[in-house]
Amino acid sequence: MDYQEQLQNIVSSAQFGDLIEFSYPVGYSHWAVYDEDGHVIHFAVAEEGQLMNRIRTSLETLFPVCGDLLLGQTRIRRVPLCEVKVPSGAHIMISNNRHFFPPSTPEAMRRRCDALLHQTLAYNLLSLNCEHFATFIRYGKSVCNQIPGKPKNEECREATTAFGDIVSSKQMNEDLFK
Repeated sequence: MDYQEQLQNIVSSAQFGDLIEFSYPVGYSHWAVYDEDGHVIHFAVAEEGQLMNRIRTSLETLFPVCGDLLLGQTRIRRVPLCEVKVPSGAHIMISNNRHFFPPSTPEAMRRRCDALLHQTLAYNLLSLNCEHFATFIRYGKSVCNQIPGKPKNEECREATTAFGDIVSSKQMNEDLFK
């Protein structure tokens, strides 16, 4: 199945809160959460000027990884699934079975998505990455199973706390203005 067919398959079968895995040929994956209407919410490249865009583009030519990893900044964005930048040869799939936790309610997932959308964060491969974000949305716990040498399905408390603090702060602000 070619990449366009994979995209169409996801859009026709994914439900809100599904974990979307973009499996790269270099051995790791980018993760997102399916939102609705063919969109995902994911860690994306933060706002950047023309110079930083040129640097990132040059680096990505040499290393087939995303700019957030190379430059250390990420922004949580909602984008059409087809606009997520991936290297040639990537595969995309719904991967709700890679983590051994029960999913949160759709309402809890929506609350987390809404609170974290448009937030800019420092990217850290080991403690604050795209898989940590996606699993936090789905399970309320940040997990990354693709870091070599780390136990699988072990919560990264640092990431859970970072995301949870933002969600709690947004909730408190909303409660104040009710």
